Amino acid sequence: MKLDDAKKLQQKKYRQSFGYFLLEGEHLVLELQKAAETNPHWQQAQLFVTSAYQDWPGTWPRQLVSERQMAQLADTKTPQGIVAVAPLPAATDTAVMAGERAVYLHEVQDPGNLGTILRTLAWFGGFRCLLSPGSVDPYNPKVVRASMGAIFHVPLETEVSLDALSSRYKRIACLDIGGTAITDADFQQYDCYLFGNEARGVPADALSALNVRRFTIPGAATVESLNLASAVNMAAYELKR
Repeated sequence: MKLDDAKKLQQKKYRQSFGYFLLEGEHLVLELQKAAETNPHWQQAQLFVTSAYQDWPGTWPRQLVSERQMAQLADTKTPQGIVAVAPLPAATDTAVMAGERAVYLHEVQDPGNLGTILRTLAWFGGFRCLLSPGSVDPYNPKVVRASMGAIFHVPLETEVSLDALSSRYKRIACLDIGGTAITDADFQQYDCYLFGNEARGVPADALSALNVRRFTIPGAATVESLNLASAVNMAAYELKR
């Protein structure tokens, strides 16, 4: 890919059009290389590097760029000098595994929240992440950076409508205020766990149509709600405890 095209990958429409996304910095490139050892899909990446990284190990095609060009390509204010361009996963790359649980995020908006959630799901393993229409693009550079490489290890689906859940999952739970505590044994018995938008949650009519079971994370009730990523973290821990 040419440098001018790679710069456009900061925008979602070009990521979708070209079928590639950007990963910036040593850590993410190393995580991508580790993922490529077991998944041929990630072997199709290429690198853009400044002179400080021109001897970076590996066989991926690489293009040497100036510091100024790297600053135009990178998303951070002080880029390290290495950026990878990787192919977006295809839908066929997300085959369901036995015993897998799904975490459905309805219109998640914050890139940092989504990246942190992906890190949590990768840490515990055995989870699939489903994103509703209107959610932040998981291949947004800020999400990718916040995931710290977890985006390579969590099966991920986008544009999954709420309506589609009932045909895929027989038992759906929702994290909400006023439900049964997640410490209850029944919390373990579901196939899909639904989390709402950071500010608006999930529409009440949609929850009724899905016939979900409501669960909550017990607390002192001194604040109105938990951060979305924190709620997913606690739920995932409880499911794996």
